[in-house]
Amino acid sequence: MTDYQPGEQGVPEDVNVDGTVAADLMPRFLARLIDGMILWLVFVVIIVPIVVVAAFSGSGGIGSTFGGFSTGGLVAGIIWAAATVGYFAVMESSRGQTVGKMLMKLKTQGPDGENPSLEMAVKRNIWNALNIIPILGALAQLGATIYIAITISQSGTNTGWHDTFAGGTRVIKID
Repeated sequence: MTDYQPGEQGVPEDVNVDGTVAADLMPRFLARLIDGMILWLVFVVIIVPIVVVAAFSGSGGIGSTFGGFSTGGLVAGIIWAAATVGYFAVMESSRGQTVGKMLMKLKTQGPDGENPSLEMAVKRNIWNALNIIPILGALAQLGATIYIAITISQSGTNTGWHDTFAGGTRVIKID
């Protein structure tokens, strides 16, 4: 936190009423990138082998296709979405920070200045589950990412639509 006081002249627009400073888009992006690399590593090392074994185990359903889409791919998408949303929701609600936010010195807060509730954190990150939708899900997730970046950059408080949807969460800089 900084020593800014609410109403103080010369205080930048991104200073919140409680004196905290809203995090800019670039540090938030870098934190997400770090978290994405961590999640990708977990996915490749742990989840992919499980899905591959299930697909080739001869159990029937997993390796078959449904409507032209591999059910193994659908299972992988569901696991990826659950792991991603779960990671962000649990870390933000319990610590206020993911590993990426820790490294970038950022913290997610609820509207009361405390860590967001688990429900808020899930709402804030549910857009990460769009990749469950075969083919179009990745495009929808990319669109959501771009829209979040635009809403953060156009907001005087550096909050995105996902922060508003979650009930007023915000990401702040910490020392």
